[in-house]
Amino acid sequence: MSNGRFAISVHIMTLLAGQTDGWCSSEYLSGSININPVLVRKELINLRNHGLVLSKEGKSGGSALAKPATSIAMSDIYEAVRPEHFLGKSANEPNPNCPVGKQINQHLEDLYKESERALITSLGKMTLAEFCQKFS
Repeated sequence: MSNGRFAISVHIMTLLAGQTDGWCSSEYLSGSININPVLVRKELINLRNHGLVLSKEGKSGGSALAKPATSIAMSDIYEAVRPEHFLGKSANEPNPNCPVGKQINQHLEDLYKESERALITSLGKMTLAEFCQKFS
């Protein structure tokens, strides 16, 4: 996944997991990630839509985890931001008269699905809380 959304979302979730005194502002999050607050808010909306984050508007508002970090698997975060095409998509149509070209896309799709399943299984073995322990 080359678009960076997983890294941004993990960064957001790690910061929220460490928040002990209420709501965390998108400005604080964006300052840590060093990206525009609009991009952070966009990811927060996505994470909220996937049930991982709660948001509160207003001066004392911000974001917080929707459930304990021990209940959030790293695969949950990946699933929230997973790309449509795991390892990319060919920009061209192979030659259907070629013995490889007429089959390559199906074999690649099978390979991509198998690889993504392995990734999700691996990420599912670690909770956000366990990931956060790396920063202690």
